[in-house]
Amino acid sequence: MTDHPIVLRTHKLCKSYQMGELTVKALQDVDFTLFEGELTVLLGASGSGKSTLLNIIGGLDVPSSGEVWYRDQALSGLDNHGLTEYRRHHVGFVFQFYNLIPSLTARENVALVTDIDDDAMNPEDALAMVELSDRLDHFPAQLSGGEQQRVAIARAIARKPQILLCDEPTGALDLETGRKVLQVITEVNREFGTTTAIITHNAAIGSLGDVVVQMSSGRIVKSQRNPQRASLESIRW
Repeated sequence: MTDHPIVLRTHKLCKSYQMGELTVKALQDVDFTLFEGELTVLLGASGSGKSTLLNIIGGLDVPSSGEVWYRDQALSGLDNHGLTEYRRHHVGFVFQFYNLIPSLTARENVALVTDIDDDAMNPEDALAMVELSDRLDHFPAQLSGGEQQRVAIARAIARKPQILLCDEPTGALDLETGRKVLQVITEVNREFGTTTAIITHNAAIGSLGDVVVQMSSGRIVKSQRNPQRASLESIRW
């Protein structure tokens, strides 16, 4: 158990897609909770529903049925404008593929989000947090995969989101580079108290979290709290 407040929760969340005459049930009766300041790892194979769940709690998609709450606000009834405002003010995203704009430098990629938010960090400070102060004026093509992912993290955290959602952030990276990226994510969680969810198929990453949630066939099949979070040095894959 934890005495941390609940930041986000879902109740009997379902998501179905029509593919011709076939109905695909991506999520089935999912009850899921994120606690303030904690790091949660969602584990599951491809097709288990974890990305669908992340997209819904991040306001990128809407459920077919069920409820989603951010603190005291019901997300499941919001229109597109309401979901956009929720994403803009409360959520940061990190994806497997970095989604950087090739024609912009690292600094300019981060400034895309900081320029529209009066309370945001400046790009230089955000990039310093991910140890890229010496790469401010480099373009994505001049950066390694791990450096590009760290720029993406800087962009995500620069708006000081309440929730950071990471979808396979190490999926395209080797072990050592992946560790550096995970180090940044865990440090953001610890230093800022940012409620963080990492979704991955990589079971080794589960030990880094306060909570590990396993998904299969659109359902949560197991949820457990780690006695303590493992060190990055102990992680192998």
